[in-house]
Amino acid sequence: MSFTTPPRPFDVTALFPQLAPLARIATRLHPRPASPTVHDSSVGGPLLWPAGEPWPHCDEPHDRNAAPVVHSPDDVRLLRRDLAAATERLRLDPEAPEVTPEERENWERIKGGRPWSDGPVPLLPVAQLYARDVPFPRPADADLLQVLWCPFDHAEHPHPRTALFWRSAATVTDVLDAPPEPPVIQSAHYLPEPCLLSPEQVTEYPHPRELGKEIRDQLDDSSRWETIDPARYDAYAYDPGELYLGSLSTAPGWKTGGWSRWDPTDPVDRPCPECGTEEVPLLTIASSEWDGISKSWIAEEEPANPGPPPLGARDGDFTRIDIVGGYNLQLHACPADPSHPHIELVQ
Repeated sequence: MSFTTPPRPFDVTALFPQLAPLARIATRLHPRPASPTVHDSSVGGPLLWPAGEPWPHCDEPHDRNAAPVVHSPDDVRLLRRDLAAATERLRLDPEAPEVTPEERENWERIKGGRPWSDGPVPLLPVAQLYARDVPFPRPADADLLQVLWCPFDHAEHPHPRTALFWRSAATVTDVLDAPPEPPVIQSAHYLPEPCLLSPEQVTEYPHPRELGKEIRDQLDDSSRWETIDPARYDAYAYDPGELYLGSLSTAPGWKTGGWSRWDPTDPVDRPCPECGTEEVPLLTIASSEWDGISKSWIAEEEPANPGPPPLGARDGDFTRIDIVGGYNLQLHACPADPSHPHIELVQ
């Protein structure tokens, strides 16, 4: 299914022409639960991974105290399936049992958790992007980007650490059909729900914190918006500054390209660790497709009064990922050579 972002409330460059040269194209990915294959661009789906190439592992130490109970990926998948079945059962029949004996048995078996596992941890697939579907900075000889992560927090990174792999899809003729999985993961939020993508290009403008003081003051000045009917922005925000932030600057959700979002920190320099070139947004791994001030970005195809979201997803959390309590993990790449080390930012 295709998803379409509604038109912006109005053309912000008509009021602030100085923003026009700063426009950037971002590609919203609109992930939705499905059954992707290795030949699809996806979140949490199987990867087109060469059978003869070793699967990557994380060799760093992991904190046993980071979570009181840990589960296997299959435990998480089973609980999600049971939750989805119960939600659908109650939707069809409000008098149906909230929990079946089989679901209760599954919960009782799983709630005690699994034994902690030491040693190298196989990485989990997070995203696979084919250049034919999604534009993104890439090396000249690559048309496929694969993103994996370690499903544990790390001492210097209180979130999963990512690894990027670039390859030419045509060179993968023998595909690994059963990649290893971690025996346990720190959190169910670190296991992406398999999703297909519906890429859509939108225009973005810089986050307010990336603008100079003069233009920020103008954006906050109600008198600068007098040519706009107040009813046109009252529906989107309490003040013009919030209108720009939530509806006119950066799109929420999973995306490639565009501008970085900055919250809670101010913008920081992102020099490439290898060559010093300022890195640019590559992929935003989002906890949600929208939030309280960005609902104007909700796709037109989303039902006005949605029923139970797929697999218990909340507020557009179709991938079931959560980064540090609702933030985004933004990956930045070197435009001079995207194969150089990437930069991770939680915002």
